[in-house]
Amino acid sequence: MQEQKFTKKDWTLFKNKIADWQERYINKLNKEYIELLNEDANPSDTFWRLDKKIKEDKKKMGVQLEMSRANLIYNIISLINEGVINREDLEEFSDELKKIVYSYVER
Repeated sequence: MQEQKFTKKDWTLFKNKIADWQERYINKLNKEYIELLNEDANPSDTFWRLDKKIKEDKKKMGVQLEMSRANLIYNIISLINEGVINREDLEEFSDELKKIVYSYVER
């Protein structure tokens, strides 16, 4: 990954926004779990499908990530790739940060 150029404001914005982004994403996951539980299927199959999905989801950046300045660009790219955030969520960030992020997302 190229040299990471972002501002102190970018880091502050990220720290202020990440909790809301994660809550929004976890809310989406919860709705998916409810849909899965409401399916007309064998209860044990449903249980194990839910268990597998939760285990997979726990590993996603939208649920937990390492908070460090060094990981800022990587975290944002991962959040976009996982569908946690979108371009509109980055409107307040610096043009330089957006340029770097979009160059990796579009590959």
